[in-house]
Amino acid sequence: MGLRVGVCGAGSFARSFIPLFQAHPLVEDVALAEVLPERRAEQAARFGIRETYPDLDALCASDVDVIALFTQRHLHGPQALQALRAGKHVYSAVPMGVTIDELRRIVSAVEETGLTYMMGETSYYYPSTVLCRDRFRRGAFGAFVYGEGEYYHDMSHGFYEAYQHSGGAEWKRVAGFPPMLYPSHSVSMILSVTGARMTQVSCLGYEDQLDDGVFGAGNNLWDNPYSNETALFRTSDGGMCRINEFRRVGVSGGRSVRLSVYGTEAAYEEQADGEVWVTRDKRQEDLRPLLKCAPSGHPAREDLPEDLRADFHSGLAPVHPRDRLPDAFRHLPNGHHGSHQFLVDDFCRSCSEGVLAPNHVWAAARYCAPGIVAHESALQEGRLLEVPHLGEPPASARYLEV
Repeated sequence: MGLRVGVCGAGSFARSFIPLFQAHPLVEDVALAEVLPERRAEQAARFGIRETYPDLDALCASDVDVIALFTQRHLHGPQALQALRAGKHVYSAVPMGVTIDELRRIVSAVEETGLTYMMGETSYYYPSTVLCRDRFRRGAFGAFVYGEGEYYHDMSHGFYEAYQHSGGAEWKRVAGFPPMLYPSHSVSMILSVTGARMTQVSCLGYEDQLDDGVFGAGNNLWDNPYSNETALFRTSDGGMCRINEFRRVGVSGGRSVRLSVYGTEAAYEEQADGEVWVTRDKRQEDLRPLLKCAPSGHPAREDLPEDLRADFHSGLAPVHPRDRLPDAFRHLPNGHHGSHQFLVDDFCRSCSEGVLAPNHVWAAARYCAPGIVAHESALQEGRLLEVPHLGEPPASARYLEV
């Protein structure tokens, strides 16, 4: 018997993943839960889904083995915990949660139940991260010194439309989401390369200057005034990191999520349209041929805002380990720099084999906790705060071969 997957949420992100779950050789069937009846019926018809549910409660009460959460970002923590308590494996879009308590409770639930939790962190499989992880493991960087991770996504580049689509009439209440509560794209690129964790942080926030009712006290659920936040971290291996999460920034084109890593022997530097490897003995390598993603081979998603279509239409790069993907994925859509197919394959294999995927619950907590504490630091004008360590996998854990 294969996995019975219940997708929760029928928004734009879920639509990129439903075909992959349906095609995966370890999946028997896919069900859909969506609170909006018209959207539920439309997407069920679009993907040939026979079994639908009106909400997460009904999905948790069903006989699905897996719940894949593609809901609003601030809901992921409580919903993941509910699904785990109902005996379901959980795939969650990022972030894992928005408070340290949410992260702790999810980790505890996994430890108590033995169920699989995986966060769908796309940056883990970005070509630059794949390359840096391989070279770091081979010792090419030397010792880690400093890393930069940044997510530059101006609100006008598709975010207004995305929040309106998911948030309804009250969309501004959630659109003012604190940038550092969405840190895992940036943080995971560095920490998945080095294997370390963030231990201390000092963060500053930029109080938004645009009076559109999104950011500012009283405008959103968090009374968050900051549209941009910058954090400096100490890492457990003695290094340093700078993380930028910007939602009002004059940047467009190229990659909105970027990574740079500096070691004692070599460095990788990335900008919007350039990726280069440099060494202490003055060698330089243009990495663009290795890291350039091909189009996914499918028509652009017309249901997406134009500024978001490229993210959902990028396929594999030469550096990607494409041979490990199921043959059934070969002609299916991909997205976010080739990551979607790897994420679905990781999760399905993890559930079926009883092993940990790379973005397991302890890794997810390590990627999300730094931003939560960073936002608290920003609210205190940069006060240096400790980032809690939320644990490691048990010594007996087995890991997915990827």
